Amino acid sequence: MRFQTQLVPARLIRRDKRFLADCVLEETGEEVTAHCANPGSMMGLAEPGSRIWLEPNDDPKKKLNYGWRLVDHENGHFTGVDTALPNRAMRAALIAREVAPLAAYSEVRPEVKYGENSRIDFLLRGDGLPDAYVEVKSVTLSRQAGLAEFPDSVTKRGAKHLGELAKMAQAGHRAVLLYLVQRTDCTEMQLAADIDPAYAAAFEAARAAGLETYAIGTHITPEAVILAKPLTLLG
Repeated sequence: MRFQTQLVPARLIRRDKRFLADCVLEETGEEVTAHCANPGSMMGLAEPGSRIWLEPNDDPKKKLNYGWRLVDHENGHFTGVDTALPNRAMRAALIAREVAPLAAYSEVRPEVKYGENSRIDFLLRGDGLPDAYVEVKSVTLSRQAGLAEFPDSVTKRGAKHLGELAKMAQAGHRAVLLYLVQRTDCTEMQLAADIDPAYAAAFEAARAAGLETYAIGTHITPEAVILAKPLTLLG
């Protein structure tokens, strides 16, 4: 999906309080604070001096005039850091039937309550098909060249989602986990079991119960983040 406004380059001074990033605009030298829509650790992505791309806005309802969207690795590759973007991009792709394993479904419902006080990212329905419960995760970590990993920090919420998906699979529905890899420098993905062993254990239990798992790559530029070809999911 295309960014709503033209991104501008900047240099990161510091990431502050998780949701704030102090930056210097490259074109003017002005220091600004941008919203960082990423609650994770952002391991390897928030080094002071990194080249980043910000999305300006003039919305009076927003406290900050910029949002941090990309890390520019300055080698032709980018990482998308907005964790809200994957759901928007995936919704458009599901509606357009561009996600091959789910292309038969005609109805896409976002944010549907299910399980124990949970919401599924997307509930898909189609004539003659089992309901498909689809969870989307944003992947940004890479500690080894070409290899993306998830998660980048302990995620109890993520483990809870896996348990809920396992129950859906056991009940006869399709339970699907889509990892959207927001990096252009990776061709494979695996779990970061050393960072969150509990998540890795929940993943294996859910997969044994019938969970379907897919990793999808992205093509990223300062103009847009577009779904690309599937990546190999190791393990």
